[in-house]
Order: sequence, then C-alpha cells, then structure tokens
Amino acid sequence: MYEIAIIGGGPAGASAALFSAKAGKKTLVLDNDKGMTKRAWLENHLGLLEISGPDLIAAGKKQAEKFGTDWKNESVTTIQKNENGFTIETESGESFEAAHVVLATGVAVSLAEAIGLKTKEGTEPRIKTVIDVDAAGKTNVDGIWAAGTVAGQSVHTIITAGDGAKVAINVISELNGERYVDHDVLK
Repeated sequence: MYEIAIIGGGPAGASAALFSAKAGKKTLVLDNDKGMTKRAWLENHLGLLEISGPDLIAAGKKQAEKFGTDWKNESVTTIQKNENGFTIETESGESFEAAHVVLATGVAVSLAEAIGLKTKEGTEPRIKTVIDVDAAGKTNVDGIWAAGTVAGQSVHTIITAGDGAKVAINVISELNGERYVDHDVLK
C-alpha cells in the first residue's frame, strides 16, 4: 500500500511526488502522458533560461524517481474509498491502494466529477471547471487532495509546481502528525 498516490505527472504531480518521496513516504504516480505541458515551450520558469515542456516533465520524473517514487504510465478510471484509504483502478485493469490521493490532472476534471468531488467554475482563461479545495488542497472527500490547475491554480508551470509541493507538504504533515519542512543545505 502506498502512503500517497498522485494522479498526474505534470509539474504539480511531479513536484508533489518529489516532496513526498524525499520525505520517505511510499509514493506512486499514475500518469497518462497526455498533459498540456508536453506541448509547452518555457522561458518563464525561474532557474531555467528556457526549456521544452517534455524536458521539464522528464526532469521532474527523474527527480521524483531519484527519491523512490514508483512512476507508472496508467490512466485512472476510478477511485473508491476503502477501510485503509483508497483503491485506485486503471484502464489496464491494475489496481493500487493508497492512504491519500492527490489529483494533479491539469485541466481534466472528469475523474474528480465521477468520484463525487465538488467542483466550481474556474477563473483562468479557458479553464471552465476546477475542483473545489481549501487552502491546504483538501477536497470534500477526506484523504483526497488536489493540486495545480485542476485545483484552480494558474496554468503556469512554476505556479502549479509550487502548488504540488505545498499540497504534498500538507499531506506529509497530516501523515506525520506535525508540520513537515524540507530544507537542504550546501555541503
């Protein structure tokens, strides 16, 4: 069983996975490889002069896997509550168990709507519907969180990556029973 399963491997999902795995949490990413960042060219991502979306996604995946994230190319069909958390089922017929789930599905809200998450009108141009979350990233279903564009954040990768990190820190803090902080120092 995973402590944290993340649906979506774009900037929000990869960032959430990086923080979760680096904190020692058993982390799973299920990504359908259809995110809009795959089509992006970026010159406004702090720390990078320029990078293609596919290269940014590949780097995020590599960082998350460095700390032990289990990354699978899968499309999620449903998420069901169980006595220990959630069962996540995929198009290929595989299922996974997780204590907490983070939806980082970009502009896609169909899964969220299908499993009963509350949604609301989006405020970003061309983003019609988003998941209704609180400031921590919690949805109306205990144990399911949302991060990035699907949670109402701007589509800019730097913002969605930051939101993924924020939500992961909040999930980790809940699992640990105290506020989690991750600060590395020069060696």
